[in-house]
Amino acid sequence: MAFRAHILGAAAGGGLPQWNCGCGNCRRAREGSIPAQTQSSLAVTGNGRDWAILNASPDIRAQLAATPVLHPTGQRELPLTSVLVTNGDIDHVAGLLTLREMQPFTLFATDGIHQVLTDNPIFDALNASVVVRETIALNTPFALAPDLTATLFAVPGKVPLYLEGETVETDLMGEQTVGVDLQSGTARAVYIPGCAHLPADLASRLDGADIVFFDGTLWRDDEMQITGVGTKTGKRMGHMSMSGSDGSIAAFAPLNIGQKVFVHMNNTNPVLDPSSPEYAKATASGWIVGQDGLEITP
Repeated sequence: MAFRAHILGAAAGGGLPQWNCGCGNCRRAREGSIPAQTQSSLAVTGNGRDWAILNASPDIRAQLAATPVLHPTGQRELPLTSVLVTNGDIDHVAGLLTLREMQPFTLFATDGIHQVLTDNPIFDALNASVVVRETIALNTPFALAPDLTATLFAVPGKVPLYLEGETVETDLMGEQTVGVDLQSGTARAVYIPGCAHLPADLASRLDGADIVFFDGTLWRDDEMQITGVGTKTGKRMGHMSMSGSDGSIAAFAPLNIGQKVFVHMNNTNPVLDPSSPEYAKATASGWIVGQDGLEITP
């Protein structure tokens, strides 16, 4: 069976509804008038049997329960072979603590991201005798799972919020924020849940991919300000907005990509409402707005 990707969670940190938010989207999600979404995570396979999870969100227990292809196949046997984290953000690593039940799998990350985990002893709950931590160098292909090769590459981003100092660089290039290039047979997919902007070399890498899962945090840069839920802009948080002349919809327009899928959407993003004009604009531009449970194949 060929490459498959299953969106476990389509929302950014906090999910939809966010527990302490009364914005329009969160109210509608609580009412059931728009779909609720859990926090960002993607499951991928190259053969339909062996799966890897990209980013372990705080919602991973519920996500696994809602995904039959990841259910146990025996007393303590799982089709899950590995977990890979693309940065040290809480919404991408907190779920590792749920996976502490003496279940063997390989934990892949760059040296920089592994160091973030090592520096916090709570992650020692992942028993080293069963969970092997493997350090991956950038731009070096490795076997993420059987029949599935991955390559990590740097994308513009920043350190996690809890590691920010007085001066914050939002477009750092290095090991702290990475994308994942996935290859299975002739199929190629790319996963980038966080990205500050799209430089020419990154656009060139994405051109020709069968599927790209891309940072959809905000519709517009000042979205959190105009909705009254925060003071930071998207740029300050290290995220590229969907709309505008410098947004992802415009940046991706000239690229030849089979399927473009937005993931990691903040609870304020109007595209989370399928009846919104912004949702219509995004889909008319050739984008799929990701949602929990959606499976994408080339």
